[in-house]
Amino acid sequence: MANATPGRVPPQNIDAERALLGSIMLKADAIHDAVDIISPESFYVEKNKTIFRAMLDLMSASNPIDLLSVGNRLKDMSALDRIGGNVYLAELVGQVPTSANLKYYAEIVQKKSMMRNLIDAAGEISEMGYNEALNIEDLLDTADKRMTEVTSSPTMRKFIPMKDMLGEAWDRFEKLHGSDHELRGVPSGFPALDNILAGFQPADLIILAARPSMGKTALALDIARQTAINYGTPVGIFSLEMSSQQLVDRMLSAEAKVNAWDLRTGRIRSDEEFQRVRDGMEKLSKAPIYIDDQPSTNAVIMRSVARRLKREHGIGLLIVDYLQLMAPTATRASDSMVQQVTEISRSLKTLARELEVPVLALSQLSRAIEQRRGKPRLSDLRDSGALEQDADVVMFIHREDRMNDEAEQNNMAEILIEKHRNGAVGKVDLYFDEKRTTFMSLDKSNYGAQPVGATATNEDF
Repeated sequence: MANATPGRVPPQNIDAERALLGSIMLKADAIHDAVDIISPESFYVEKNKTIFRAMLDLMSASNPIDLLSVGNRLKDMSALDRIGGNVYLAELVGQVPTSANLKYYAEIVQKKSMMRNLIDAAGEISEMGYNEALNIEDLLDTADKRMTEVTSSPTMRKFIPMKDMLGEAWDRFEKLHGSDHELRGVPSGFPALDNILAGFQPADLIILAARPSMGKTALALDIARQTAINYGTPVGIFSLEMSSQQLVDRMLSAEAKVNAWDLRTGRIRSDEEFQRVRDGMEKLSKAPIYIDDQPSTNAVIMRSVARRLKREHGIGLLIVDYLQLMAPTATRASDSMVQQVTEISRSLKTLARELEVPVLALSQLSRAIEQRRGKPRLSDLRDSGALEQDADVVMFIHREDRMNDEAEQNNMAEILIEKHRNGAVGKVDLYFDEKRTTFMSLDKSNYGAQPVGATATNEDF
């Protein structure tokens, strides 16, 4: 134990190690119960590690494991004398009256092993903390990975019986049954979109992609604003492109329904608009929206901030604008963009699962769509196929007037849901108000679709 405190014996239970090995030799197939819990490295005594490795070799060859076979295998390994010979093996079997407590012994051995690993990890992290030459982000990432190695032992990964999950599934069904409007996930504020997705689901990675100036940020901010104000959903926004003040101006313009440029330049004159701005500010001041506008944020920093948001504010939705601007951590800046985006994509999916919240990540599209002059498709996702693979939902914004000068209608946007891992794909039509930089739902009760405002309603389309 390189990092053990001098004068202190690392955590161990030699009696449990001996009882475990003896139990395995007493009962046929007992090794299968043990390997789900421990590995050779779980043992503190070196000769006990060697014996367990011999048992694993026998198991791999589908040979029986008993006093004789283990002795022969150790002899083949030239290790029988080193562990104390057949005398020691006989002692292991002789001191165990029954193998019924095998799992109990294995759990004790693994617990002590994890405690030793924790001491080692803490020592390594402490040494790194004294090395001022290390980059702080690399240090945090290495420390996080080291602690993950400690907690990812076999005993921390257990199967969940189906019967234990059915009760929760029934509770969800009962809650949703008979309710026409209650969603399983986080509402977007756009009823037509929620009808297809049933809201944004916990642990899902949702990719919202489009070419520049199509309204990616506007739609993401509309979703954040509407779900926070109308449904009380705490939202965390990581803005790598725009400052927090720019985001606030956009959300205020959309909520107050005033011209965004007039708001930013102080050209609002009428009393009615002033009142709408005041009302909008009051609503936004009560909205649980939290913005981090630090540029070049990487996955390690983002995970740390997101955990704190979850712990302190019970965050229900995370938005990343946009993922190609995230800095890599494990990959180097010199690596290809494909490698960097692949790492970022995996980290965002892991973050969604770890915090059990949906992560809405904005992404650029490749220029191929402009050459094709058509609607976006999954192959247009920029830089990495990992985005398509990792995402649970992939949505595109398509505006025909941006792609075709002869388009019949201006400012009409199609939200194309091209991938939906747990449901149907489809299309949602919205109206984009360029002056207020906001999307609006459409009232399709009449032949000509008319915008009905960006705030959420309880009407289905």
